[in-house]
Amino acid sequence: MIGPLADGPIDVHAHWLPPELFDLPPGAPYGPLHDRDGELHLGDVPLSIPTRAMSDVPAILDDMAAAGIGVRVLSAPPFAFPVAGPAAPYVDAFNDALAQVVSGSGGALAGLGLVSLDDAETATAQLKRLAALPGVAGVAVPPVLAGASLDRGVLRHVLGVAAALGLSVLVHPMQLPRPEWRDHYLANLVGNPVETATAVAALLLGGVVEQLPDLRICFAHGGGCALGLLGRWDHGWRTRADVRRDSARPPGETVRSLWFDTVTHDRALLGLLTAKAGKQAVVCGSDHPFDMAQRDPVGFAEAGGLDAATLAANARAFLGVPA
Repeated sequence: MIGPLADGPIDVHAHWLPPELFDLPPGAPYGPLHDRDGELHLGDVPLSIPTRAMSDVPAILDDMAAAGIGVRVLSAPPFAFPVAGPAAPYVDAFNDALAQVVSGSGGALAGLGLVSLDDAETATAQLKRLAALPGVAGVAVPPVLAGASLDRGVLRHVLGVAAALGLSVLVHPMQLPRPEWRDHYLANLVGNPVETATAVAALLLGGVVEQLPDLRICFAHGGGCALGLLGRWDHGWRTRADVRRDSARPPGETVRSLWFDTVTHDRALLGLLTAKAGKQAVVCGSDHPFDMAQRDPVGFAEAGGLDAATLAANARAFLGVPA
């Protein structure tokens, strides 16, 4: 239940996790998180960010002021997604803590909660609870789960319930490890865009956007490499019956009903995003506080031809808040 937001640019993609939840959900493939001399580590891996940047609300507000951000939408870092089994107590604890932080911010902060990913019935109850929490606009989910994506299984169920409840959905990759991506941070630099593109393709070619016309869904990191592949997907849709089996329109048409953030690190890619999906589909994002963040999110977006008023209106549309 999201209320009035503060004025100014809206950053829909930023991360927060309170220290009491640094142990991460049961069975988390990474972690736990811990502080080492003021720096945050994931297991033994340094994250190259101050611990307080992830968990300290005054530090987040200071960063917003420096970046010219009026509103920041907080969600859990992806390694806190509960992908390894039952984690209802962790999910509830995060959602309660998130609601407390954002509801007391005077409209400067909003939230996207967590949901259990092992059981559809549990996820439904949690989504109904999220819809009633003050300052919470929706939920963040991974793009792939247990060999499936957004067109089947629990993830598809979550999208259906979120659409029915009027909750926004942010899709954020998990940086899943693969042997061929072990070096040069390729699990992030290649893996993250591929995970996200897989989810965009599943959503469009799986006909999910046609089945759920009220779904408000945004993809982090500019949709990964999806927009660069859109022409290939359209060609496949027109030439192969198995590609178009579940969708009535080619992905180049239905993509305009989605939202994408500006964290592309490439002005040309941002231009492709606006050309293919439309300016109405682009929202400002930062990926705060990670080292892969867009450090000047508003300036980067404006340099790409997106004015602050349009970005704010788009974000409000994604979040379900009146302009």
